[in-house]
Amino acid sequence: MTRTIDFYFDFISPFSYLAQLKLPEIARAAGCEVDYWPIDIPEAKIAAGNYGPSNREVLPKIKVMKADLERWADRYGVPLNFPASFDCAHWNCAVLYARKHGRAEQFVTDAYRRIWGQGIDPRDRGELAACATAAGLDADALLAFVDSPIGQNEYRKARSQAIQRGVFGAPMMFVDDQIFWGNDRIDFLSDYLTK
Repeated sequence: MTRTIDFYFDFISPFSYLAQLKLPEIARAAGCEVDYWPIDIPEAKIAAGNYGPSNREVLPKIKVMKADLERWADRYGVPLNFPASFDCAHWNCAVLYARKHGRAEQFVTDAYRRIWGQGIDPRDRGELAACATAAGLDADALLAFVDSPIGQNEYRKARSQAIQRGVFGAPMMFVDDQIFWGNDRIDFLSDYLTK
């Protein structure tokens, strides 16, 4: 049986963008599969008892965080551009449609390229449709799923299951009985998988 890495992320998370750049390659090298699970970071934080403000609201913290993000992007040799908004709920929900059609990795990779690589506005439905098409999905069907009660219910259920599992932020990677939180733990994950 193939080992699975459960990857919990939210498209508002730039550190999840960075982790996604490395995770598929690490998984393949270890003979693992990545299972993509979208969450809502603010909801997960509150469920875990973290009522503090978002990083974007703490000016000294955001200054240091931006510098760290730029360092990581430079190390990985990728672009990093803050998106025009942080309204990513439809994109998160769309992952569940991509999962059903076996295209989650392709969708998530291209979505992150658009949102954090190019800095697009996630509220732009044309970008969401283009991402679906680029991932080999039916764009109209994906948009209909995202807007449907079924899609919204599936997204609520996925978020609830993540919270019950103890997910409190993103990115979080679960494999076996181990939990790795943050892009800066990706090397620990790789080491664990190769032992």
